[in-house]
Amino acid sequence: MSTTSNPPTREELGLPTFKPHHTISPGEIAIGVIIGRTSEFFDFFVYAIASVLVFPKLFFPFVDPLTGTLYSFAIFALAFISRPIGSLLFMAVDRAYGRGVKLTIALFGLGGSTAAIAFLPTYESLGEQAIWLLAFFRLGQGLALGGTWDGLASLLALNAPERRRGWYAMIPQLGAPFGLIVASALFAFMIAALPAADFLAWGWRYPFFVAFAINVVALFARLRIVVTEEFKTLFESRDLQPVSVTDTLRKEGSTIVIGAFAPLASFALFHMVTVFPLSWVFLFTDEAPTRFLLIEVLAAAFGVVALIASGRLADRYGRRNLLGTCAVGIAVFSGFAPQLLDGGTAGELVFMIVGFILLGLAFGQSSGVVASTFSTDHRYTGSALTSDLAWLFGAGFAPLAALLLSVNFGLIASGGYLLSGALATLIALWLNKGLASR
Repeated sequence: MSTTSNPPTREELGLPTFKPHHTISPGEIAIGVIIGRTSEFFDFFVYAIASVLVFPKLFFPFVDPLTGTLYSFAIFALAFISRPIGSLLFMAVDRAYGRGVKLTIALFGLGGSTAAIAFLPTYESLGEQAIWLLAFFRLGQGLALGGTWDGLASLLALNAPERRRGWYAMIPQLGAPFGLIVASALFAFMIAALPAADFLAWGWRYPFFVAFAINVVALFARLRIVVTEEFKTLFESRDLQPVSVTDTLRKEGSTIVIGAFAPLASFALFHMVTVFPLSWVFLFTDEAPTRFLLIEVLAAAFGVVALIASGRLADRYGRRNLLGTCAVGIAVFSGFAPQLLDGGTAGELVFMIVGFILLGLAFGQSSGVVASTFSTDHRYTGSALTSDLAWLFGAGFAPLAALLLSVNFGLIASGGYLLSGALATLIALWLNKGLASR
């Protein structure tokens, strides 16, 4: 008589089991969001710092330092131009192969493009081809970043408790100051630890290798969340699924445009207190870059505190009221603060700390505005496109525009760019009063 034995269970084999009744908490989503955003911002800040300290010397040695920095900032803007194109491409991948495949390709593309810059030959050894390769991989960073939208930020906002939506809206934004702190500290250490010749020969390349490693860690941390059956079900129940971009633009075009302009004050301020001041201090003062990078680290810490406070303030007074108030504050800041960069260490500290406090309060709620008030079936795709356009209009050309204006018309002129962002935010909030509150 034959006997039939049952196959071993997953528990007996030591394999993880799916718990169908497990309730996903906003805290679990928040962890994935912070890890993902920190890795993305670290990649971009590593490139931004190198755009000031390294690329003008190594890729544009045939022009003066100012012109080389302007050329470098022009290439810096390429990623913001290619990012919306990346969203279009990767939305198609998402629809055809799923969110996990899209994230894997995008994050390896982002990390690969960043790491490839570390291997680039300089102008001295390759000539103009070195510049073209730098531009090519910068475009690659932007294309890949367009594919890193995983919907977790929107999912977090939709699962937040009713009276704590401002608090949960600020969580994804923590990645920006965290990424800046790590990138600035790493560059400060490399500059302080190495002779100038060694730093320019090979030391600057190390942070780009670190960026690739961080991207790999972030990839597995995010895949662990987004590809589970529980999260797939939650994404579907919340209608966070990719749909046709053309259909989204046709039906939600006005919402996308207003949503892109509503956070412009914070997005314009973003690079005005991170990339631009580093370039000005490096080009027009005798201050060592290490010192100012450490000032950035200190100011970014103030930004973290202000960013966290924005969640409490938004829940108490309303997101729209907070954004409008911050836009007015940024407009006032634009009228006097840039001149502080010529005021020595004290002036730089005041500019950076006040700027980061304003940035934290405003940027902390910009994700809530970017998510906007899309219809349920266009929420996922519309939020990604809105974010891309907001970065393009508000931040992509900020370092280049601010440096050009300051050189030709004085530091106060750079405030004009910042003022335009504040006015755009106020107009967008006025055009759609329900945008930030619904």
